[in-house]
Amino acid sequence: MQFHLNGFQTGNPEENNGKNSIRNPPRMRNLTEKADVLIVGCGPAGLTLAAQLSKFPDIKTVIVEQKEDKLLLGQADGVACRTMEMFEAFGFSDKVLKEGYWVNETVFWKPDDKNPKNIIRSSKIQDTEDGLSEFPHMVLNQARVHDFYLDLMKNSPTGLEPDYSRRLISMKINSEMNGANEFPVTATLEAANTVGPNRMETIKAKYIVGCDGARSIVRQGLNLTLKGDSANQAWGVMDVLAITDFPDVRLKAIIHSVSEGNLLIIPREGGYLIRLYIELDKLNEDERITNKNITSEHLIAAAQRIMHPYSMEIKEIIWWSVYQIGQRLCDKFDNVPKNKIDLNYPKGFIVGDACHTHSPQAGQGMNVSMRDSFNLGWKLASVIKGKCSPELLHTYSAERQTVAKELIDFDREFAKMFSARPKTSLDDESDSIDPKEFQKYFEKHGRFTAGTAIQYYPSIISGKPIHQELATGLEIGMRFHSAPVIRVADAKPVQLGHTVKADGRWRFFAFSPIEKVDNPNSQINKLCNFLKNSELSPVLKYTSKGADIDSTFDVRVVFQEEHRDINIERLNSFLLPQKGKLGLRDYEKIFCADLKSGNDIFDMRGIDRENGCIVVVRPDQHIANILPLDAFSQLSDFFDKFMIST
Repeated sequence: MQFHLNGFQTGNPEENNGKNSIRNPPRMRNLTEKADVLIVGCGPAGLTLAAQLSKFPDIKTVIVEQKEDKLLLGQADGVACRTMEMFEAFGFSDKVLKEGYWVNETVFWKPDDKNPKNIIRSSKIQDTEDGLSEFPHMVLNQARVHDFYLDLMKNSPTGLEPDYSRRLISMKINSEMNGANEFPVTATLEAANTVGPNRMETIKAKYIVGCDGARSIVRQGLNLTLKGDSANQAWGVMDVLAITDFPDVRLKAIIHSVSEGNLLIIPREGGYLIRLYIELDKLNEDERITNKNITSEHLIAAAQRIMHPYSMEIKEIIWWSVYQIGQRLCDKFDNVPKNKIDLNYPKGFIVGDACHTHSPQAGQGMNVSMRDSFNLGWKLASVIKGKCSPELLHTYSAERQTVAKELIDFDREFAKMFSARPKTSLDDESDSIDPKEFQKYFEKHGRFTAGTAIQYYPSIISGKPIHQELATGLEIGMRFHSAPVIRVADAKPVQLGHTVKADGRWRFFAFSPIEKVDNPNSQINKLCNFLKNSELSPVLKYTSKGADIDSTFDVRVVFQEEHRDINIERLNSFLLPQKGKLGLRDYEKIFCADLKSGNDIFDMRGIDRENGCIVVVRPDQHIANILPLDAFSQLSDFFDKFMIST
């Protein structure tokens, strides 16, 4: 999909018709006096959280933003494979695939040993390994990601829209309030008026979430501090439309020059736009980047020197900035001190840049921030709706702070290696690095940067790997790695992981052992009877009276047989639930391995064919537990730890 040919255009490229779209400013309205959740900040983290909460009509969510309107030109652009899986859960991965740039290969350039002032291509590699995800690594303007979330929110059951031109002035939490119907958070905001003086507004909430960036007011209100340091290294970044004879301008290119610094080229969506990350001179001790008075001309000249002997003529600068590399992290992502976890439950949270900051070269900022929110959103919804104990909320900080710590450690080394002077055959200085070593580091950490290596450790919602051998390729704590299957009712090839939507529900994937499918004594039939009849069944204990049988737990089965050999009418009725006002049957719970294509999920994910298993998947797509098909009491006990009976 090509666009930006005659200059950069904001918004939906299919609606611009050569002109920037005209948008009326959002209407100013009075804030509600009370809300279940107050979200501060309309960046990727805030919108991910708001989009998830907007799906619940009985949850009152307010999201405020200091800016006067939605983002039209974003800074972040990288969308990792794992984030694309999350976008599929929200329902707009297809839009990103259509509009964005696919990062298929990465190319490395280094100084020419024969003439070190020139650069030469050293290698090309596949950007992500085969089979890592059904989705590619993508690049798309952050503002377009915002648009997709905003559309989702507006069309949700709540019709949620942000309240712009609101600046958080102060907040406080009454820690003595712990009741489900209490509003312990009091926030004071300043509303900017176009006519007359600004007015002050007060809102009370059950929970407040700071998605308000590295200078977070919410973080200050929670008495939390970003800790870390900055390297004495300055970088510039710019989005440009340019003419160049550099041959790999439409590939992700990492360039190390002998003495002029290093350069990262990221092709952008539309076929013409590119992003440049440009290394600048090192800073002196205690020197700040703001003291350098760097201009866009400085950045262009530096990029041209690094690319020698190739040339680049800038036709249009869309956006540019300079920054200083640094890694900072909060010890805690909520308002409850570590020594008081047993005494109170969190009421305030911080997400994204408000609790961790790092360099942008590895493309992790927007991705990790959105996945912070994806972790938190379903937990807040479960507690507010009375389905889970507030103890569940402690797991947000515990899980995501560990992930952020791993990211900071990776980023510190990655940024150091990226900024190091390349070693050539003419020198052996200790502060230089062989470009091949940097490439090895890049490849080694490919799963981490893709977001697929993240693992949550044992807790009340993440089981111990007691039965991990039943599905060796679906590791407890990691994301549910999708694979192709055939849906029996309509013979449609689908990705099993795409059934996990961002709707707050848990999933039970029951993988059948080798047995006769319609045998009344089969393991699958016994499991279904337990789930629909036993007083120990989590489905019966934790599904609200009058609600659809799959409103809390979505149970699906995968058989080993060829799909044409299965007669669905002879299967347990639990797998064909009647739902909705009309009691219509749901025919999309039953699957078979995709034997025709050769992509057998049992082989691909190491599932025990003799015994089968239950794979329990959390609402955020991470695997919570793996159990034998007959482990009824263990399945029941797992949910008894944190869920509340209806």
